[in-house]
Amino acid sequence: MTLTAMIAYAGALFIAAAIPGPGMTAIIARALGSGFRPTFFMGLGLILGDLVYLTAVILGLAIVAQTFPTPFLIIKYVGAAYLIFIAWKLWTTGLLAQDIKAERAPSLGLSFLSGLLVTLGNPKTMLFYVALAPTLLPLQDIGFGDYGVLVGITFMVLMAVLLPYILLASRARTLLKKPRALQTLNRSAASILAGTAVYIAAR
Repeated sequence: MTLTAMIAYAGALFIAAAIPGPGMTAIIARALGSGFRPTFFMGLGLILGDLVYLTAVILGLAIVAQTFPTPFLIIKYVGAAYLIFIAWKLWTTGLLAQDIKAERAPSLGLSFLSGLLVTLGNPKTMLFYVALAPTLLPLQDIGFGDYGVLVGITFMVLMAVLLPYILLASRARTLLKKPRALQTLNRSAASILAGTAVYIAAR
């Protein structure tokens, strides 16, 4: 695999990730509703979802995805349902204390899982890896070492895109001290997550 191919892949991935979509919307909503730590783990879940698609494409499963779309539809609807559940939890949280304790946030495992499901059910991510990535990468020539390089590139590019959003949204949450404002913030985040779930399910 040539350096040119790696640079082209990294650039295309950066642009695709930076374009607002369900994943970025869910990240911002979770950061506003729960703070940095659970959102960071949600981001890791999002990245793992990308790596799943990357691995599938390299193994030649893009053809399988086009031939047998049912499993991908199931993943999409499970992800949408889970986002609805998170939105409901945020909406019904009510007033929060000024000192937002870590235990009030969703568990890190569930945050990670929600990120994974959002990515696996995201049509934009599917389109990038199934349609665009094969045109940028010489899939037939990728060995184990090249695969490791691509995993590293994918992780670094996506983290570079996600981390600023997570930090800024988490900071915005800490600036709100009034319980009433936090309730409004939670319900706004819940509405965003619900809208994201509807978007994923409708695509």
